[in-house]
Amino acid sequence: MDRVAGAIMGALIGDALGLGCHWYYDLAEMRKDYGPWINGYTTPKQGRYHSGMKAGQLSQNGLILTMLLRSVAEHGEYREADFTRRLDEELLPLLNGTPVFGPGGYTSQSMREAYRRRVEQGKTWRETGGHADTTEATERAIVLAAHYAPHPAKVAEAVSANCLLTQADEAIVAMTTAYNIVLSRLIMGEKLSPAISDTLMQLVQRGELPFHSVTGRNLAAPRPGDPDPPRAGRFSSPDALLTPGYIARAALDPNISIEPAWKVSIVYGMPCAIYHQLPAAYYLATRFSNDFESAVLHAINGGGQNMSRAMLTGALVGAQVGLEGIPMRFLDGLENGKEWLALSRKIGMGI
Repeated sequence: MDRVAGAIMGALIGDALGLGCHWYYDLAEMRKDYGPWINGYTTPKQGRYHSGMKAGQLSQNGLILTMLLRSVAEHGEYREADFTRRLDEELLPLLNGTPVFGPGGYTSQSMREAYRRRVEQGKTWRETGGHADTTEATERAIVLAAHYAPHPAKVAEAVSANCLLTQADEAIVAMTTAYNIVLSRLIMGEKLSPAISDTLMQLVQRGELPFHSVTGRNLAAPRPGDPDPPRAGRFSSPDALLTPGYIARAALDPNISIEPAWKVSIVYGMPCAIYHQLPAAYYLATRFSNDFESAVLHAINGGGQNMSRAMLTGALVGAQVGLEGIPMRFLDGLENGKEWLALSRKIGMGI
């Protein structure tokens, strides 16, 4: 239960930490506005993203996560119909299909596309997924990884289905699913290390994860004459499950140095796409596996899409250190934090 709450609250804290200093691609400008080191919640500057909001509040992505959190906590399971009803009633009426509008002060590309399909075109939720290559689905699905943590196949099923509501590209669904499977293993007590991918590949070989693989144990090459194995699921390869193991190996290799650690954003990229975000989060969550504060603050101080980087990192490290490993100042400064904590603990009681 402590690790469930740590993962969910870690994600929400990461989201709120990014609110004020979100999307500074000029790091000199960010340092000018917020000083040489951001160490807590900040208020957005006038005229920038999320302008008018206050330090400690959540972005729209964080608010959507809490909608899913409430739904799962109330029903004791993921009910897609209930979650989409909440989107229909509580979120979509507040949007207009443009970026700088709606709760949280900004609406992501994936949600704008879903809005157009659902509201303007009248499509069903089976037809709303767009082509955004970003991490919004990865972030909200943290709730599902936490709730179904003991059951990898169920995590994969629930996360991939939820992702498809807003993002339909199979590669994005695969990476979103892989991240949340990794998160579920951390909640169950594993550490983010090079061995994590070996564990995941064993699940693939047993048919417990919906990834296709022609290689054997330890990625051994297939032998001549071997038949193409039956597809375990929809995803063409297990490479999204291999990424965290390789990134963890790099983070622990004394001959590979990223100093200071916030420069991980420069190494893996500052933009929003999931293939920039996940490697940075895996790196920071390995390097600072026992230090929540250092992990999320290095994620924030790297600039660019630092909100998602901190959200994804916060969940991974929160799952490893548990709620007790998160400094109280982050919990106390989070708006409605007590409510989110109570719901997170309720989900954790089901593990």
